[in-house]
Amino acid sequence: MISTRWLEKRRPHWNRLEQLVAVSGRTSVTGLTPAELQELALLYRQSASDLSTVREDPTSTQLAIYLNQLLGRAHNLIYMGRRADRRGIWTFYKDTFPAVFRETFSDTLMAFVLFLVAALAGVLLSVSDPSFSRYFLGPAMMQSIDNHKMWTDSIVTVKPMASSGIMTNNISVAFAAFAMGITAGIGTVWMMLLNGLMMAVVGVACWREGMSLSLWSFVAAHGVLELPAIFIAGGAGLGIAKGLLFPGVLPRRESLVRAGARSVRLVLGTIPLLVIAGVVEAFVSPTSLPARMKFLLAGGLATLLVLYLARKPSSTNKNHQMPQASSTPAPQL
Repeated sequence: MISTRWLEKRRPHWNRLEQLVAVSGRTSVTGLTPAELQELALLYRQSASDLSTVREDPTSTQLAIYLNQLLGRAHNLIYMGRRADRRGIWTFYKDTFPAVFRETFSDTLMAFVLFLVAALAGVLLSVSDPSFSRYFLGPAMMQSIDNHKMWTDSIVTVKPMASSGIMTNNISVAFAAFAMGITAGIGTVWMMLLNGLMMAVVGVACWREGMSLSLWSFVAAHGVLELPAIFIAGGAGLGIAKGLLFPGVLPRRESLVRAGARSVRLVLGTIPLLVIAGVVEAFVSPTSLPARMKFLLAGGLATLLVLYLARKPSSTNKNHQMPQASSTPAPQL
């Protein structure tokens, strides 16, 4: 049976938790100070432990119901997030994504190295054996190249539809490269190698037919955004694989959760890059705009991308941080 002394000792903590929940219910957690957020999380865990104790006493049914309801309100507040804040999206793309990119740059670099190795292998294979290009690219694309005709010409006539399709395809590729990390990185590695090989084989085939300028002037303007975005997404997939295979001192599950959280931020950060790349690929890349203008545009976009990813956060809003989630299970409602 629960003693009166224990109840007197614990009840002020429950009252304080109820007070914090009530305040948060009116203004959301943004109305709490960092100290109050930490206090909320601590009181939640302690009260969850108290509920377990109370449930062991058959005579404390009403108290158990009270604590269960209080913990249910606190749980929803802590674990179901806070009210949507449009500034959060701006802060994510302005500060968070570049910071996470720099933190995980080694993974992005590894994805690029895989792409580059496959590209070099593709150049060597295509130069040494001309039939390799025809086998790899297929008869339709090779016929287009043999006729000195870019297979991208059809984009010009259906720009809006093409732009939408290109964006969808590029985002799908990025998400696939990211998601394949759960295969211990095998799928992500395969996608980086395949894309590198494809780029090289197409490049050599166009070079043989004197179409290098047409190809690279087409690729340059959107490629300076599209390719880095694919490398970042590939790095996100490799980050998941690293968290899965090399947890270090952490439990494997926790290591995977942490790696997954970073990787999700990375792949979400690539979406605007791929959207802009899709617009450029549909409305600029296949047009008759002089090649030098396309290369100038590519240089400008590449410079802006480097400056964006290298910029340091202007400020950190600590007052809006959520309390760190614990392993305490939700109360049974």
